[in-house]
Amino acid sequence: MKGLAVYVGLAEHTESVLAAGLREFARAHAAEGELPATAELLAGWSEEHVRRLAPVRSRYGDEPDSEPDQLRAAGMGAARTGPVGLLRDLQDLYTLAALTDTTWTVLLQAGLGARDRELQGVARSCQDETSRQLAWLVTHLKQVAPQALLAAS
Repeated sequence: MKGLAVYVGLAEHTESVLAAGLREFARAHAAEGELPATAELLAGWSEEHVRRLAPVRSRYGDEPDSEPDQLRAAGMGAARTGPVGLLRDLQDLYTLAALTDTTWTVLLQAGLGARDRELQGVARSCQDETSRQLAWLVTHLKQVAPQALLAAS
């Protein structure tokens, strides 16, 4: 079950990187109304997802994966400033959240195949919250894009 350990490690690391990115986003965009408070809330969800993985990790192990770090380094190494920076940061967070979402999909399928109800439950509940994170990011991408791109022209 080495492959399962790889995905447990990927889920854990991706959630940690997403949480850190959301917290950095909140700090960098502190003046953006409700965005920082919601980003902090969503970061807490990702941190809770890591905690929920503990029993799964103890059974299957975890293999470290650097892909989330590579995505963060390629995109949101540090939060940007200004309207276009806000838009780019939202896009980078979306990319991390999408990787997290598909990782939960894979883990859910593994849980179904292994008939592991605990893994299924963790994957389902974490994926539900990740879907809400993605929806929040898309909503704000749509809201910020016209202002950032047309006002910046």
